[in-house]
Amino acid sequence: MIQLFNDLSLGLVGHRKGGAAKVSVISSGFMGTVNGSGVANVLTTGQFTIPLMKRFGYRPAFAGAMEATASMGGQIMPPVMGAAAFIMAETIGISYLEVCKAAVIPAILYFASAYWMAHLEAGRCKLLGLPKAECPSALQAMKNGWYLLLPLVALVYLLFSGFTPLFAGVIGIAGTVILLLGTTLLNTHGRTLAIRLAFWVILGLVAYGISKAGFRTEHMAFTLVGLLIIPSFFFMEGRQLLRALVDAMADGARAAVAVGIACALVGILIGMLTLTGLASSLAGIIVDLSGGYLLAALLLTMVACIVLGTGLPTTANYIITAAIAAPALLQMGVPLIVSHMFCFYFGIMADLTPPVALAALAASPIARAGHLEIGWLATKIAMAGYLVPFMAVYDPALMLQGGDYWHSAYMVFKAGLGIILWGAAMIGYFWTPLNLLERLGAGIAAAMLVIALPITDELGFAGAALFFLWQWYRERSSRPLSPA
Repeated sequence: MIQLFNDLSLGLVGHRKGGAAKVSVISSGFMGTVNGSGVANVLTTGQFTIPLMKRFGYRPAFAGAMEATASMGGQIMPPVMGAAAFIMAETIGISYLEVCKAAVIPAILYFASAYWMAHLEAGRCKLLGLPKAECPSALQAMKNGWYLLLPLVALVYLLFSGFTPLFAGVIGIAGTVILLLGTTLLNTHGRTLAIRLAFWVILGLVAYGISKAGFRTEHMAFTLVGLLIIPSFFFMEGRQLLRALVDAMADGARAAVAVGIACALVGILIGMLTLTGLASSLAGIIVDLSGGYLLAALLLTMVACIVLGTGLPTTANYIITAAIAAPALLQMGVPLIVSHMFCFYFGIMADLTPPVALAALAASPIARAGHLEIGWLATKIAMAGYLVPFMAVYDPALMLQGGDYWHSAYMVFKAGLGIILWGAAMIGYFWTPLNLLERLGAGIAAAMLVIALPITDELGFAGAALFFLWQWYRERSSRPLSPA
């Protein structure tokens, strides 16, 4: 599946300016929706994307930062998000579909920000994409590997059909194993189309018969897995696949133990805070320290999430901050789901924020650059992940909470314009290289679009218009004069 995502990404954007970094954004985003772990995503897709970016001229630290940023975005991108998103749905008593609905626009803005940063860095360094002839065909890659997406499609369908995440996950895993075992058997013993078609039809009929016999869906799935495991013992490719599946299950069990222990310990902590009344007291302390100012409370909550994230995985970080900090935001009038999403996002951003920055630490040996340098660059690239939660608190329409769709569209436009300006200020390039004064002006205009005060939007739009006009003038002035 990793190879499928890489081929699709290369076929779609590999030939464009800065295509190597854009491949990282798309490939890591695809893969992140499957594994839900930012650090694991860096260690898988990063083995391919980071050397590709370095090969085409990106500095090593920027290549590592781009991969770390794109990989962390998988936890916030619907339809399959990190484990903390499922816990959020259970905690606040809403459907997982509502969590996805609130997360979709911020996630799109996050990846758009990373894509834009890659484009600007390529323009600043005058980098080009791969030659068209060297890029694989996205259509051919989809034609050859489309079946690998079927378990993911089934998982998403079950989640949005109202089934529990546990049930959807079990069926998704069973479907993946059935697909791999069946494909391996056919690649070894049945290469003709007729045999392949007959095999899957018979397997489908067996599944239908088991279901009609009164067995539950998960029992039927595991019965099919057992039927396919038996013949796999009798040829080498099948035994190799079974060994790989056992290793994958062992890795999954190790990861589940870590999450389970964290959830158990955090559950004890939450119980202590709730029974002793410390949870409400801590929420009151945050409100008191903020002096009743929402911005101060948001900043305190952000710092708490990032500090906790230096030593805890995202799931444990979210559970603690949702129990301590989210009630404080709720007391100050922030909607329930928005306050929890705020804690969720900054729990994820903790893995990009120095001094620890676990995602940057994972990218460091691959990129052969210092992890702190990668962490600071990733912080700049992922600035949408830091700014959009604040914008959503001041106007929940950005998370499709309240208001009409026209207002949500306005918020998306404003946030997108802010990302464009912020990217220019951070990279130092737009249509032409920017000096310090131009970067400062772009940054101030972007800040005006984030701050929700009576005239800040107007000032931000005016600043953006002036910046674009000035860049247009400079770009035209720098063109060489054509001979008479």
